[in-house]
Amino acid sequence: MHLDHLDMEEITIELGEEELERLDDVAFAEYRDNRETAIRDMLDEWLKERKG
Repeated sequence: MHLDHLDMEEITIELGEEELERLDDVAFAEYRDNRETAIRDMLDEWLKERKG
């Protein structure tokens, strides 16, 4: 993903089989099989949990 115009850093994450299955379930059920949007949603949840 090319994000130069957003002045953001790129990160790499490693997901286990369980997380990938959850990601696919969320992508299919909530985002018309859009995995990228599901990833953003899961990352947002994770960041909110870390703050709390």
